[in-house]
Amino acid sequence: MGTRINTNISALNALKSLNDIGNRMSTAQLRLSTGKRINAAADDAAGLSIAKKFNARSEGLGQALNNIGSAKNLVSVAEGHLNNIVDILTQMKTKATQAADDSLGTSERIAIKAELAALATQVSLEVTQATWNAKSLFSGTGSSNATAGNVLFRFQIGAGNSSTNDLLEFNLLKTGNVSLESGNTGFKATQLRIDTSSGATRLSGNTLAGSLLGSSASAQKLMGRIDNAIADVSEALSYIGSVVNRLTYQETSLTVAKINTEGARSRIEDADMAYEQLESTKLQILQQTASAMLAQANTGPQALLSLFK
Repeated sequence: MGTRINTNISALNALKSLNDIGNRMSTAQLRLSTGKRINAAADDAAGLSIAKKFNARSEGLGQALNNIGSAKNLVSVAEGHLNNIVDILTQMKTKATQAADDSLGTSERIAIKAELAALATQVSLEVTQATWNAKSLFSGTGSSNATAGNVLFRFQIGAGNSSTNDLLEFNLLKTGNVSLESGNTGFKATQLRIDTSSGATRLSGNTLAGSLLGSSASAQKLMGRIDNAIADVSEALSYIGSVVNRLTYQETSLTVAKINTEGARSRIEDADMAYEQLESTKLQILQQTASAMLAQANTGPQALLSLFK
């Protein structure tokens, strides 16, 4: 083959090597510029599939963390209003205790009843104002998930679709949590009423201004109703505390899961920058040597010209 000039095999081999080096160098430079080892499905088909799944899970975990933050804010609104209601009920208990003392006259008790009526109205206002994104926190119409007059919020606190592990139900009106609006046995803040004649067990702003505090006995009944109301709201605050604690633990768990998921994805998809820089430097040197060898191979057939002298 060394005596033929129509086809320069040495030059073709050098050219092929130069093209291969150029392609590899282009890949290394792309990885250095993007920071990713996999920039196209052809780079690593199986790896790309796995990395995309990891990425989808990581994004889902990130949104679940955001959901937990929003859930905490919602619960904090409810807690703030319930704290105000407890403070108001405590003040009402103090006034009812004062009214139970027979050292007071009729005019004094009338003044106390007027103040109690105003406080009861403020409790109803607290309930009305307890909203989140136009949804009432203490009313059965607040959530699209509400059933049987209960407010039920479902917080998506995981990246999966499991109703057991990825959903947290928040229901202030559920039996055993608080009965702000769950029937005659509970405390309904929107209708504070004490009306022994009808057998009701609630307090009401529109009846406190009447004659129900006309005696020590009626004032003591009012004190009992207020104690029940304070117990209900205190139970709600305890329930809120347990929900916030669970959200906090879940937040910590999801943060760890997200970090490890990102690490697994990065190990597959991201480029090792030190290695790619080393590879790029090596290929630049090889490109120069391949160019030199191609030039030398192109001059090889010139030696055959001596045969024609």
